[in-house]
Amino acid sequence: MKDKVLAFLTLFTSASTLICCALPALFVTLGLGAAFAGLVTKVPQLIWISEHKIIVFGFGAVMLTIGGFMQWQVKNIDCPIDQNLADACKTTRSWSPTLYFLSVGLYLVGFFFAFGTTL
Repeated sequence: MKDKVLAFLTLFTSASTLICCALPALFVTLGLGAAFAGLVTKVPQLIWISEHKIIVFGFGAVMLTIGGFMQWQVKNIDCPIDQNLADACKTTRSWSPTLYFLSVGLYLVGFFFAFGTTL
């Protein structure tokens, strides 16, 4: 259960970095600044995420590090003997690294839009 929560938090925090910083840049680039202003009116929490981007990115980095450590730690553990559980284990093991690296990629895109222009 704890592993599932950590995996969810890893993906959630990397996606929140996109919401904070890449989404506004995308809307403005596409000429949809007014649409983004309307979105912020309906979802004012987006402003809080943008104002606290250092906390969001820090927490995201911690969660991605924990997720990467967990991936590395369980990569050689044997799957259960039960056939249904073994199939689920093999399926999960095959797409889990892809999902993790997707999360890292999302984090890096968000990081670029949040801090890349100020470096």
